[in-house]
Amino acid sequence: MTDSSPPSGPVVAIDLGGTDVKAALVTADGSVLRWMRRPTHRARGPEAVLATVVDTATTLSVVSRDVCERQPLAVGVVVPGIVDERRGLAVYAANLGWRDLALRDVLSERLGLPVALGHDVRAGALAEGRVGAARGTDDFLFVAIGTGIAAAHVRDGAVHGGRHGGAGELGHLTVRRSGPKCGCGARGCVESLASASAVARRYTRALRRLEGPGAPRPTAEQVSRLAAIGEPVARRVWDDAVAALADGLATCTVLNDPGLIVLGGGLARAGDTLLGPLRTALAERLRFHRAPELVVAELGTAAGCHGAALLALDLVGVTARPTGALT
Repeated sequence: MTDSSPPSGPVVAIDLGGTDVKAALVTADGSVLRWMRRPTHRARGPEAVLATVVDTATTLSVVSRDVCERQPLAVGVVVPGIVDERRGLAVYAANLGWRDLALRDVLSERLGLPVALGHDVRAGALAEGRVGAARGTDDFLFVAIGTGIAAAHVRDGAVHGGRHGGAGELGHLTVRRSGPKCGCGARGCVESLASASAVARRYTRALRRLEGPGAPRPTAEQVSRLAAIGEPVARRVWDDAVAALADGLATCTVLNDPGLIVLGGGLARAGDTLLGPLRTALAERLRFHRAPELVVAELGTAAGCHGAALLALDLVGVTARPTGALT
């Protein structure tokens, strides 16, 4: 008689960013057997980035054999940029130097394990929907506001990537035709005004015009705190960022009518300094659409890694039974 029960064991979860790799060996109940974080090494070129992913997965496979006395069931890898999950392609990742890389097949061949490939923000949305701030909700928008800005729309419990894997690039929606130049080459994108890097950069430039080149270079989180206590330059930069983000979210609301928007990424840590004015600004831009509820993501920087674990477990037919967020 054939045993049809699903396999048991951990999976390797890897969240590959432009700066570093976050990885974990995760069981189906969400227990983390080992955390790892290491530099991406993107300055060394695309192949070096790929080698970092392989080495990270290999290291965690060794941990799996030592701790669980077995190989991991699968590997889940999530990456930024344009990702074609169906074909397993990293179509375009500017920060990593990849174009049309058959990442799923390359990793599976080098690691000897089944590999699930996903988009980092869509994977974060999957995790927030199953075990985070949107659990119990089958239609919501997840927006990650960090160095860049991207979004993922969950409908009927599924994350949609679009026909070519490029859905959700909220950061590159133009909201100010004469605005600052964005990394994508266009002007006035949401990302060029409202991302954490944009907030820090624009505040620093404004301060240097007033105080000279020796002015401090605070982070976006510090700018948000200065804005909260009414520092004039910070308040002006912060208000402009909130307005640009509200413009982008209003467009998403008109097009998709989500009942809930979950805000993640570093800038979401500003809490009510962001949520309060953003709720007001978003409501002001909507005429007959009901304003969606805005909440802060629960999984923080672990969202992408948790999503990668869920993709790997789904791949091998294991129903995840998470007891809580990865910690």
